[in-house]
Amino acid sequence: MKKREDISIVLCGPAGQGIKTAENLMVSIFRKSGYAVFATKEYMSRIRGGSNSTTIRISSRPVRALVDRTDLLIPLDREAFKHVQYRISPATKIIGEKETLFQQDAQWSDQILDVPLAELAKETGGKIYSNIIVVGIIAGLLKIKKTIVHSCVKEIFNAKEKEILDKNIQAVDRGMAFSSHLPSDFKIEMQTQKDNDIILNGGEAIGLGAVAGGCRFIASYPMTPSTPVLTFLSQHGETFDLIAEQAEDEIAAVNMALGAWYAGARSMVTTSGGGFALMTEGLSLAGMLETPIVIHLAQRPGPATGLPTRTEQGDLLFALHGGHGEFPRIIFTPGTLEDGFVLTQKAFDLADRFQIPVFILTDQYYIDSYYHIPKFDLLKIKNKDYIVKTDAKYKRYALTENGISPRGIPGYGNGLVVVDSDEHTEEGHITEDLDLRVSMVNKRLKKMDALIKEAVLPDWIGPKSCETLVICWGSTAHIVAEAIEKLKDKKIALLYFKQVYPLPSKTMNLIKKSKKLIIVENNATAQFAQILKSQLGIDIPTRILKYSGQAFSVEELEQRLKKAAL
Repeated sequence: MKKREDISIVLCGPAGQGIKTAENLMVSIFRKSGYAVFATKEYMSRIRGGSNSTTIRISSRPVRALVDRTDLLIPLDREAFKHVQYRISPATKIIGEKETLFQQDAQWSDQILDVPLAELAKETGGKIYSNIIVVGIIAGLLKIKKTIVHSCVKEIFNAKEKEILDKNIQAVDRGMAFSSHLPSDFKIEMQTQKDNDIILNGGEAIGLGAVAGGCRFIASYPMTPSTPVLTFLSQHGETFDLIAEQAEDEIAAVNMALGAWYAGARSMVTTSGGGFALMTEGLSLAGMLETPIVIHLAQRPGPATGLPTRTEQGDLLFALHGGHGEFPRIIFTPGTLEDGFVLTQKAFDLADRFQIPVFILTDQYYIDSYYHIPKFDLLKIKNKDYIVKTDAKYKRYALTENGISPRGIPGYGNGLVVVDSDEHTEEGHITEDLDLRVSMVNKRLKKMDALIKEAVLPDWIGPKSCETLVICWGSTAHIVAEAIEKLKDKKIALLYFKQVYPLPSKTMNLIKKSKKLIIVENNATAQFAQILKSQLGIDIPTRILKYSGQAFSVEELEQRLKKAAL
């Protein structure tokens, strides 16, 4: 039997059919079996019904990107075929009940591994156990040890009643037993994962980065796809000595976060496009008060409600130009889980140091994807305290050479900490002195000089000298990297931006090395290309864009890059 490089498994069915539970169980089983795992999902905006899908890749080497290729498909109803039909090839094997899923002579019916799911589920206790039976079948096809499968089932269902736990073990056992009747060529090289590896998703990476950055307060209103960050931090608030507040709306949330910073607590908000729209007045308030704030903006397709559960890189220019007036900001765009952690920690440090808003831009694909990474090196994290002890002569907005005024907080020292949303004097009192107004604007904007020097350089991946340079930012990073790797063209390199504003001073030198530039973005108007043109005068006419609400796949991008690079 020929061993595969990796196997791609797709579960698809209506919401409420246990796809999430099956996904969690399979990922746990594969991980404990020594496989590298990547998983992501896409789902409709409904509690019940529709068609949602989860993709799980398992491999002997790290896999960190979405592929269209489907080796094993588990459709939980007939509608699933319409939803994922573009991913089904002649090589795809379909696990399910032939009589239920197919009409006579239906397309793909000869590719099914026929399983009497209804009968097996009835023997176990009802239809609700169908998803767990399927997990057992897949575990059986991959020859995974029953002890591993049982331990994972116990981990997931241990909090349930003993009867429910026992029935789920029976369900997975029935699936494993039935798998012996099915033909299988699903075998891949196994390579035990390193002991220091962890598996987590984008929401957890951002949440852990916030904790590492000293976050003590998060206020947000739930909004897909940003909610996992709020959920993660609220679940672990007691452990991390952190308060999580579900505000009544986004306006309240951003003002709560500003109040927390004013009192001396590092804080953040997490939201999506529509929520951030409500926060823009608070953003401008932060700019005038020179109060730090960290904003996690998980993008989704707009305008308005758009596609609320889908993915898109559509809010970059909104984050850049949001708020009225002129004031400095930083925009981070992590594309790897490691960068999500590191940049979020850095966001808190820079927000505090420069007294500015710092954005972390993600999207649904990034937040809901997870894979193996090495454990974070916590010894490298150093959080500096930038708060000063005030005296009687304290001036909150003292004019300084670098634009950064000493930031005090109420009750720490003898000084009076006055902040004002109107233009103000050095002491913080309202003023209409127009000459002072100019000085204050210049003071705030002066910070940009230091921000540019502090900017995080993009990652150059590939040959140092290349004819074609592919530029991407944020969540497309791993997908583009794998697509370029599959092209096996030594004349193509990748420049992945993890900070898009302000641009690092060396950006021009990096980009001008190549004869041809290609930019990849998950939006309709090439928003980062617009920033490169407006900031540096670099025009990139060759653009690979996608704005259907779906992420790029490796195969799709490989073909589009191949065509664009000709």
